[in-house]
Amino acid sequence: MPLVPALKSAVPLVVGVAVGVMGATLFRESLTGAKGSPEEQVARLEVDLKKAENRLAAFEEGRRPNGRTVKDGLRDIVDDLRAGRPVTPDDLLKLTKPLMRDLEPLLERMRVREEKNRIESMTGELARKYDLTGPQQEALKKWFEQKAEADAKAWSALMGSDSTTFEDMIRATHDVRPDEGLDGFMESQLSGEKLASFKTERMGERAERVQQEADRRVQRLDGIVKLDDQQRDQVFGIMARNSRDYDPAMQLEGIGGEIASTPGGNRQDAMLAVLRPEQREAYESERQRQRQKAEEDLGQIGLSLPPNWDLLDDEDF
Repeated sequence: MPLVPALKSAVPLVVGVAVGVMGATLFRESLTGAKGSPEEQVARLEVDLKKAENRLAAFEEGRRPNGRTVKDGLRDIVDDLRAGRPVTPDDLLKLTKPLMRDLEPLLERMRVREEKNRIESMTGELARKYDLTGPQQEALKKWFEQKAEADAKAWSALMGSDSTTFEDMIRATHDVRPDEGLDGFMESQLSGEKLASFKTERMGERAERVQQEADRRVQRLDGIVKLDDQQRDQVFGIMARNSRDYDPAMQLEGIGGEIASTPGGNRQDAMLAVLRPEQREAYESERQRQRQKAEEDLGQIGLSLPPNWDLLDDEDF
């Protein structure tokens, strides 16, 4: 189904269902009369009627506090498409933000349930590996819970901001690390051989992520410009040092030896500085081809590519 018709039918319906469910739940909690009594039966019929009214009202109106409706937003997008004006993913994000805010209580309950399972799993694994005491396990569990709560607040603030872009949202989903900061906490709980073992394992985990990320990026670039051995080592060093998990203490090795220091400024400038002129030309040609393909793919559903899109910022690169 094309995106716009799908949104026209799905978005208001989801709003209606959400409003209906929440309204019914609150109404049931205020029911009077004994179970099976005429009063209860009448009350439940009123619940069903209210749910239907809420769904219909939301489907037809989708009204917001500012007077604008979901239908208004959809109509604007359809008008832009018909007029040939660009419609970006940010336009769709702006349209769906009110819906996401309405559903936040439901999403929060889902998050809490998922986080509980994850926290129990991570706490159990660390307790087993490092023979944590009961109080240490409780402290670790509390730390994970506080971290999850902080991440949830950061996400809520991001989605609640009118300035948040689609790119901001996508990057935020990739930046979440449930164990970010765990090293400092565990250092306060462990000592001696247990602490040394924990540090060694954590360093190994990060080193593996850096190695895999750098290898993947080098291989992809090599497929475009055909790197020589020296260039592979240099690019490996650039990609490794720009990894989020990189630590200077890591004894990483590239293709032919220890990784070199990163030349240039940012990752793209450093990478381009390693390439020969004909390789830079090949890379630029591929970048333009990928951009054109991305524009065509989005154009098929009536969207335009963000102006700051770049091949190196692709999460898969």
